[in-house]
Amino acid sequence: MSTPPGWYRDPTAPHLERWWDGTAWTEHRRAPKAPGQPVPPPSAAGGSTRARAVALTTAGAVLVAAIVTGVFVLGHDNGGGAETKTAPTTRSAAPTSATPSQSPSTSGPFADDPSVVVDQLNGITLPLPDGWVRPQYVAEDDVVMTTHGTYDCPAGVGLCRHGLVITRTATAADGTSPEALAKSDIADAADGAYDRNEVDQRPYGGITSQQAVKSGQVEVAGRAGYFVRWRVRTAKGPGGYVQSLAFPSSVGTEAPVIVRFVFDAGPDGPPLADMDKITKGIRPVGDAGTSGGVGSSIGPSS
Repeated sequence: MSTPPGWYRDPTAPHLERWWDGTAWTEHRRAPKAPGQPVPPPSAAGGSTRARAVALTTAGAVLVAAIVTGVFVLGHDNGGGAETKTAPTTRSAAPTSATPSQSPSTSGPFADDPSVVVDQLNGITLPLPDGWVRPQYVAEDDVVMTTHGTYDCPAGVGLCRHGLVITRTATAADGTSPEALAKSDIADAADGAYDRNEVDQRPYGGITSQQAVKSGQVEVAGRAGYFVRWRVRTAKGPGGYVQSLAFPSSVGTEAPVIVRFVFDAGPDGPPLADMDKITKGIRPVGDAGTSGGVGSSIGPSS
């Protein structure tokens, strides 16, 4: 048995769903559309022999439970000396299968508010400015918003987008302070956006130069953060701007969070002011009006 084609939870990005074509994963991803039960990703072969055995065992247990439930129960004597029998309670039990259902995952980071994107993993919300949408069919991991639509990449390889915003949790290897994190991440952000993509293609012909244009401390969700912004020029097309923003999360273990901004340059790219607008609008989950706190007096510097 093979898993049928459909949308399932992405094993590399659990907050998204990914298209399974019946034999392998494709590069099409989307945000979960509606609340539902979490959907486990299919295996490459549509379920191992062990998984099918577990499924059959579970189905047998369900059948036994249904039989036990359906046994007639002896009632009390109603005075006539005859025993009465209570009809069994009807229960519908869906058969258990090794093939996952196509219900959307509830673990996605997206809220119902059309003006806000929620990253539950890092405990933050981000405003969704005009011209930006939640991602669909996006190959990159951890993307929380994109600009509308796609276009043919300047080097004639695949489809590109004029803007992306990506969030991820920093690791201990990335550094400790927000400044160290942002400075160590910016080169990777530039390479990932404008040099080589995930399948080792160069949609912009490669990077020809990069220049730091802005950096400094900034308040993010009431915490002291740091950002670095580069202007990246490419062999084909107008290039763009990348920014790495780092700050400590205000939830859980307060692990550092890195937000990457990728904006195409030129008239078709999103306004750079959106970087500042999104940064200023980041809030802890559950606190849409957060202001003040550690770092509340810090602003960006040139």
